[in-house]
Amino acid sequence: MTSRGAGTTFPRKNYRLTTEPEKSKVTGIVNSRLLNDYLHRVFTSADGNQPAAAYRKHLTFQNLQEHLERLLAEENGSEDSRDQAVEGRLGPSTVVLDHTSGFEGLLLVDDDLLGVIGHSNFGSIRATTCVYKGKWIYEVLISSQGLMQIGWCTLNCRFNQEEGVGDTPDSYAYDGNRVRKWNVTTTNYGKSWAAGDIVSCLIDLDEGTIAFCLNGISLGTAFDNITRGAGMAYFPAISLSFKESVAFNFGSRPLRYPLVEGYRPLQDPPVADLLKAQKLLGYLKNVIHIGIDVTEGKLVEKDTSMWQLQGEPTVLITLAHIFNYFSPLMCKVYLVEDVLMTFLLSILERGGAVEAHPLIQQLLDLMWLLMEEYEVHECLKQLLMSLLRAYRFSPIIPDLGLQIHYLRLTIAVLKHEKSRKYLLSNVLFDVLRSVVFFYIKSPLRVEEAGLQELIPTTWWPNRFTKEGKESKEVKEESAEERLRRRAYERGCQRLKKRIEVVEGLQVQILKLLLNNKDRGGGEASRYIFLNKFRKFLQENASNRGNLTVLCPPEYMVCFLHRLIAALRYFWDGHKAKTPGALSSEEAYVPPQLFYNGKVDYFDLQRLGGLLSHLKKTLKDDLAAKANILIDPSELQAVTMDDLDEDEESATSAAQSQRPSAALAIGGALARPAWLSSPTLGRANRFLSTAAVSLMNPRRPLGTLEKIKVLTLRVEQRTREDIEGTHGNDGLLLGRPPEEPDQPITENSLLEVLDGIVMMYNLSVHQQLGKMVGVSDDVNEYAMALKDTEEKISRCPKRRRDIHEELLKSQKVFSEKLNHLSRRLAWINVTIYSKEKMQDIYWLLRVCIRTIEHGDRTGSLFAFMPEFYLSVAMNSYSALKNYFSPVNSMEELPGYEETLMRLAAILAKHFADSRIVGTDIRDSLMQALASYVCYPHSLRAVERIPEEQRISMMKNLLAPYEQRPWAQTNWILVRLWRGCGFGYRYTRLPHLLKTKPEDASLPSLQKPCPSTLLQRHMADLLRSDRDLAPSFLNSVLNQLNWAFSEFIGMIQEIQQAAERLERNFVDSRQLKVCATCFDLSVSLLRVLEMTVTLAPEIFLDWTRPSSELLLRRLAQLLNQVLNRVTAERNLFDRVVNLRLPGLESVDHYPILVAVTGILVRLLVDTDVQGTERATAVLLADPCFQLRSIQYLLGHAEPSALAAAPPATDKRHFSLHTYTEYISTEELAKVEKMLNHLSEEFKQAAATTLPTSEEDLCPICYAHPISAIFRPCSHKSCKACINQHLMNNKDCFFCKATITGVDDFTKPASS
Repeated sequence: MTSRGAGTTFPRKNYRLTTEPEKSKVTGIVNSRLLNDYLHRVFTSADGNQPAAAYRKHLTFQNLQEHLERLLAEENGSEDSRDQAVEGRLGPSTVVLDHTSGFEGLLLVDDDLLGVIGHSNFGSIRATTCVYKGKWIYEVLISSQGLMQIGWCTLNCRFNQEEGVGDTPDSYAYDGNRVRKWNVTTTNYGKSWAAGDIVSCLIDLDEGTIAFCLNGISLGTAFDNITRGAGMAYFPAISLSFKESVAFNFGSRPLRYPLVEGYRPLQDPPVADLLKAQKLLGYLKNVIHIGIDVTEGKLVEKDTSMWQLQGEPTVLITLAHIFNYFSPLMCKVYLVEDVLMTFLLSILERGGAVEAHPLIQQLLDLMWLLMEEYEVHECLKQLLMSLLRAYRFSPIIPDLGLQIHYLRLTIAVLKHEKSRKYLLSNVLFDVLRSVVFFYIKSPLRVEEAGLQELIPTTWWPNRFTKEGKESKEVKEESAEERLRRRAYERGCQRLKKRIEVVEGLQVQILKLLLNNKDRGGGEASRYIFLNKFRKFLQENASNRGNLTVLCPPEYMVCFLHRLIAALRYFWDGHKAKTPGALSSEEAYVPPQLFYNGKVDYFDLQRLGGLLSHLKKTLKDDLAAKANILIDPSELQAVTMDDLDEDEESATSAAQSQRPSAALAIGGALARPAWLSSPTLGRANRFLSTAAVSLMNPRRPLGTLEKIKVLTLRVEQRTREDIEGTHGNDGLLLGRPPEEPDQPITENSLLEVLDGIVMMYNLSVHQQLGKMVGVSDDVNEYAMALKDTEEKISRCPKRRRDIHEELLKSQKVFSEKLNHLSRRLAWINVTIYSKEKMQDIYWLLRVCIRTIEHGDRTGSLFAFMPEFYLSVAMNSYSALKNYFSPVNSMEELPGYEETLMRLAAILAKHFADSRIVGTDIRDSLMQALASYVCYPHSLRAVERIPEEQRISMMKNLLAPYEQRPWAQTNWILVRLWRGCGFGYRYTRLPHLLKTKPEDASLPSLQKPCPSTLLQRHMADLLRSDRDLAPSFLNSVLNQLNWAFSEFIGMIQEIQQAAERLERNFVDSRQLKVCATCFDLSVSLLRVLEMTVTLAPEIFLDWTRPSSELLLRRLAQLLNQVLNRVTAERNLFDRVVNLRLPGLESVDHYPILVAVTGILVRLLVDTDVQGTERATAVLLADPCFQLRSIQYLLGHAEPSALAAAPPATDKRHFSLHTYTEYISTEELAKVEKMLNHLSEEFKQAAATTLPTSEEDLCPICYAHPISAIFRPCSHKSCKACINQHLMNNKDCFFCKATITGVDDFTKPASS
């Protein structure tokens, strides 16, 4: 193939257009009379009239070229004047953005110098051409709807990072983001724009006015009386903020909305070439329309839709003459869009399936036959780019007719095998963001999209209370509401049917790209697509910070759903032909893909850490289980310097190859800036150097000799490398013994499935969460409208002013709801429909099966990429939280089983030693914590096998040190909530009057305790004598830390609040303070849970450490009580401040938790247990009886005497919380108080004064009761036992303690 380009220096094909007369009979060309008639019918003159047969020149193929040139020269007199300067315009005739001197700030400009992306705070750029007289227009294609100011400026305008177009004198701009116009000052103007809109900018320098249009609809005159005169010339200009992007059309392509009369584009259209192309197209149509009946010797009219070439030499030579002139014109952007695309679209306008129009296939055959290869390539590239722009920037109309029109032509072009393979190899992913073809944009302005006609009746749910929670009582729907709802649902169904047509066409495109039967002339389409798709994923995975590369998440969502539909079509098609294969309902990704090096995962994290580390540590397991031997060169230590050098060499190599590639495809096809990837060098290193070979197999395989398999670069892989051949497993190389030896599906489909899971992880999940905002807005406005209507009904008749204001508010809310409910209908159909929900559910099940299969491989599970676990958790979260308003997850097939299998994965892997990443471990822990908050998912945890349940509880009861214990503690608390003392609340009593930020948060769910898991916990604590002390000591340590931190912080907050000067407490400090309080409460609840389920751990003193644990517990409980219950203390004062951020800090949650522990120890145990607990509690020097009296509102007598007789001071008392604490529980507290009061009196009466010498020298609270061996130093038992938990050295002499004996003071002393 000769090199390609856009110039005319390339040699043209020799069609031998001058046919020898004597050869005409043998070549099958018709007789001269019939040929003359035929050529005159095809090549008509410009006016369309044919001279009479007697007067017209006799045409043959010898003089046809001369005749054709004369016809094309007619009316082309304007060609010479094309280069003359146009009055009113200064600058080059080809208008682009001035990337040399006409910009301010950081901007990314496309290769064609017409597209721009903001890369700084507020960058500005102008065009290369200016105007000073006449009427001018240009168009801006809006790619993102953020902050931009588009319009005109003069050369004298000086911009900076804060001021752009419209912010200086003599610059004028329209801002559709804020819906304003700018010229130093600003006023409201126009409508809001959205991505996919086209803004037309018009300037009339004769009248001195500037106006703007949005999608062809005039927004009115924005500015009049603009500055004109000598030296005043206006440039097109734009200022745009970070991430925003647009594309300009100054006239290099046909204007989309050239409807404004008298205005001309800044760049003149190629008028002469346009006339020539239209004439040649007319001749081409004539060839298609006119047939030659050789037997009758006459010309006949033919049905153009079914036209075929059929190898007629006369027709072929005629077409060769036409294409000789037509081909060079089809390399020009303007002509492809205005002439060729318009003609091809007109063929499809007759309706019917795309297959019913074979003419397009015939025309593409002709192009490949009669045009130079570089011309076909350029023409097809420009055609697809024009189709993509037309699809993306077409306005939404009710029947989506424009989108359907362009998609049908795209399908027709891609149906042509040779064209499809060229476009896949060189254009679809390299030059275009072809993912746009699978996107259905959401209309921002529902009126223009025709949704008012499609959904005339609006409706919104009214099931929310003022707190934002779903109301408990289901109110009877009135007849009027029922009619409205049904009418709204019918409108939504009409919309759904129209959108499904577009989605069906998009899936058809993907089916063409995934075709693996078209192996004629090179690799099948599917394998080309696979390599490009992998590269697309790499660009999006490796360039999170590079905006120009990332595919917008809204495109990814649509692409994911269409790809799932196409994948399942081919998967089930393969199953129909191969009965032993799995159906798409049982799809999963086999584990060998993760470690055999056949699929590139770039630099994505694996469960076990870095790939290079795993290859070193697990090389023996790979050899033993999968017969894979890692090349020793792979195991060499890699330094960062090596990586940098490798990256540089790969980058330089890529750069050295790029110019030749650009030359081969043509100057305009050079790789655009948004596809450059700074990490390609490093990512490809793993592809090019990962050498894998088969060892002598440890189990019988087909052959016994070593097979060396090199992993190829993504672009180099062929069908054999992916699907495999005899003796080569392709992608499935290295099957572990745990994996069943049965066909799953075609290997290529497994890689597509793997890519779909990765896509969901990259950006789809975040986008699903983002679009829920519209539903939240509907709920908020519905609540506001309901509230306003209630106020109207209560408004006194005499207050007409208030009544009128309320009516205005009601109207505003109603209009907004009408708009939002229609927009929500669109979003529910395109993103949250039942079919989309089933896709995400299918993806969840795929991930669950993949994780289960990977888990069975033992240590090789570490090779699995982290995103499989992330997608399993996130897809479940999406199904539960994002789709629930529209569709219910419970209706999905196999829902209960799926929930149980996911629960088993979370329960097993949250403490899996094979998973090393802290982020993924935290995510698993959080997912499990969320899982146990909801009754249906908690029951799923209870349904997993008993062995797994016990293992999960054992992991939860591991000591809290050296791990993220807060989430573990939260899980245990949720399992207990609903069983503890006064612990049946959903929200704290003092917060009931405030509205929760989000009623669906896990922490705001109703209590749903699990008695089954509590029983497992009790059994473990009783049976494992080492587990209980280590767990409880860690809980007590964390409680001591959390409560001490809390007290220290509220002291600082109190000091800051008491200062006379105005002082603000840092919100982060308040948040940390509230967190420490919440942690203290939850740790106390876990202690209450332990005391209730297994009291013998504290009260059976035959167990080692039980007495020590009881003493530590009593000490901490007394500290908490003393700090919280003291009259007018620090805690009281901070609670009364009611600072924002400290809402959860209150007496109730912490005091009922402490009370629950005390009641279990002192009332709900046997006599011996009560005696021991009472003795330890009273023996603690911090014990104060008034703290217990405080719980029931009994104030100290001394405080009552000293306090002034104010009656407004309310004391805390459990008696005031009768809705939260039962009568039985209150009776137990009374009993506990009476018991302690009695014991306290007796202890006070019998206690003999102890001399200071006999007190423990460490705590000075207890008598000396222990002597250390061998040094004979002494202390009380409590101090030495607690000390020996962490240290074996003596307090005093630092000698190692070998034993501790009881010490009793001799009687003689």
